[in-house]
Amino acid sequence: MAKEAAVLEAPALCNPPPRDAAVDEETRSLIVPDAADLPAFPPSAVEANFARYFYPDFLNPGHDQYVYRHPNGLCVVGLAPTHVAFKEEGGITAVDFNVGKSDRSEMKVTGKRKRNAQHLQENSALCKVCVNDKSFIVRCCVKGSLLEINERLIKQPDLLNTSADREGYIAIFQPKPADWLKIKDKFLSYEDYKILKGVC
Repeated sequence: MAKEAAVLEAPALCNPPPRDAAVDEETRSLIVPDAADLPAFPPSAVEANFARYFYPDFLNPGHDQYVYRHPNGLCVVGLAPTHVAFKEEGGITAVDFNVGKSDRSEMKVTGKRKRNAQHLQENSALCKVCVNDKSFIVRCCVKGSLLEINERLIKQPDLLNTSADREGYIAIFQPKPADWLKIKDKFLSYEDYKILKGVC
């Protein structure tokens, strides 16, 4: 009889409650969100991975730049879509990282300690972008170590015209956390930047 009782109880152990019943409503909403709450388009890699900040009119009218900050503290610097260079006919035709005393393109950072990284100020010149017979100085916007410049722009300056917020970024910086906190309030959020500049 004991053996038969054990056999009768076994099915209950072998058949746990359906998985759906074990998931409470709050958890289910996270796993299977309501389709009505989903955005019309999935977020881009930039939107999903970076906090986006903008600095309009940096030192000069129309010199609008962006700083995308990753959770690890690294900052990607580039030209905002409303930068004055984009308003010139013909678009950007050349990018020159030789800005007087140093050529940023000759910098080679190595190792975990970031040897040879240049320590630059917010207003330090980063490069020049050229449009026909005009050139515009692009600034660092952040105080920190310059880890990398986008070397592709030297041979493919058109990346700025077609993809300034992605493949056409200018450089990557590593500011100290304390330095970032000092300058963070100078930037606008993406929403405030759009309102200020009338960007859709």
